[in-house]
Amino acid sequence: MSFAGAMLVAMALDLAFGWPNALFLRIGHPVTWLGRLIGGLEAGLNRAPLRRVKGVLTALLVTGVAGGLAAALVWMAPGGWAGTVIAGILAWPLVAIRSMHDHVAAVARPLAAGDLPRARHAVSMIVGRDPSQLDQAGVARAAIESLAENTSDGIVAPLVWGVALGLPGIAAYKAINTLDSMIGHRNARYELFGWASARIDDGVNLLPARLTGVLFALTSAAPAKALTCMWRDARNHRSPNAGWPESAMAGALGIRLSGPRIYGDRVAPEPWVNAGAPDPTPLDLGRGLGLYRRAMVALAVLVALVAMTGW
Repeated sequence: MSFAGAMLVAMALDLAFGWPNALFLRIGHPVTWLGRLIGGLEAGLNRAPLRRVKGVLTALLVTGVAGGLAAALVWMAPGGWAGTVIAGILAWPLVAIRSMHDHVAAVARPLAAGDLPRARHAVSMIVGRDPSQLDQAGVARAAIESLAENTSDGIVAPLVWGVALGLPGIAAYKAINTLDSMIGHRNARYELFGWASARIDDGVNLLPARLTGVLFALTSAAPAKALTCMWRDARNHRSPNAGWPESAMAGALGIRLSGPRIYGDRVAPEPWVNAGAPDPTPLDLGRGLGLYRRAMVALAVLVALVAMTGW
């Protein structure tokens, strides 16, 4: 079975169909299944004593269940090209190329038309901050940041681990990423219980985040500027990984990203990425989507090369 070949099948199915709503209504989605498992474990275990130990066990259990079930499915599948296709079909819902584009395009369209309320509503679907006070530049900045970061977390990283370890690799990665998104927060509730999930997620995203930044830079109209900005500003970001694709995107588009933002009732004084550049406009959000599409073509070519060479 070709791991890279299976990931190409998954990418092709995602580009062609996304995850159809009729299928979601009928069976849900693997991430929602993982979410229910994580939610149940958190409700039962996130209490004193030994919160951190229980959080470590939760992270290991959820990741092991996802990877183990995937490994069992691979073991039952036939070998050769048939097994590769079956693995690709099973990995299909774990790749989000089309969904990522559609969610950001849903922000870009009303923003370009001057419909700020609709743009704010659309961006609230993909960011964790309160968009109600964001102006046009703030909405564009939030959408571009989400596009850059989630390209790494939602597309490049799953495919990297799928190419490396097959269906168990991509399934285990999605479990880790879902754990981080649900309980990997630095607040009173999750500081101890989600510690392991957040640290594991940081580790498995180290390489994919940097690869995503390089893909953005090399497929842009200004690769040298993008690479320079990434090398200079990525380490100043609040996240050890998100700064790499975000700073590459900022340098490629010639805009500033990150900066102070509102979470609930507090203002986080984050530093700017590519400080001194102008704020993004609706046109820049469209340019960001174009860069995303080119980066995804480059990623597909890279996966295809691995599949053909067996490297």
